Amino acid sequence: MGKGRAFSAEFKAKIALAAIRGDATAAELASKYQVHPTQISLWKKQAMSQLVEGFSGKPGRRRQDDDSTVEGLYAKIGRLEIENDFLKKVLSDS
Repeated sequence: MGKGRAFSAEFKAKIALAAIRGDATAAELASKYQVHPTQISLWKKQAMSQLVEGFSGKPGRRRQDDDSTVEGLYAKIGRLEIENDFLKKVLSDS
């Protein structure tokens, strides 16, 4: 048995947003976009849960990644400054 059709994230978001807004019933959206009403309801629940997580105030993974990247860049700047100072000193002595 196959896995079925694959839908893009934009397509899912478009339908989930329409379902959340109440633009049409799940049956009407299913008919319009040729998907099963149950699938629309799953996408709606997924969108709602991710929306709640976005407003939860907890630091997300992206913020943690950004912090570690910034710390790494500052460390690299420090190493490059030390190397630069060393090379300046060596060149001025010769």
